[in-house]
Amino acid sequence: MTEASEQQEPREPDLVDRLLAAVDHLLDVVHDKVLRPIIMAARALAYGLIIVLAALVFVVVLVIGFIRLLNIYAFNGHEWLSYVVVGAASLIFGLVIWRRRRPLKLRK
Repeated sequence: MTEASEQQEPREPDLVDRLLAAVDHLLDVVHDKVLRPIIMAARALAYGLIIVLAALVFVVVLVIGFIRLLNIYAFNGHEWLSYVVVGAASLIFGLVIWRRRRPLKLRK
């Protein structure tokens, strides 16, 4: 073996290495500027949807449990009174929210 082959001198990158480095850099830029925001938006949308659906299930179970509690302990044998109480509570809650709203011009 020659002395030159034993010593690995740093070589100048050839055309293929430079092209591959340029393509790799281009793909990194595309990933960072285009794909990453799309992925983050999709994650936020998915997590938001999961949270909304879980909250909806929680509210439905809570209302059903409240109606059953009223049916068993408060108005035994008079189920319609349970529905009146839940309907009145919903109406009052809706009216309070409606009262607290502001006109469009003042929302900014």
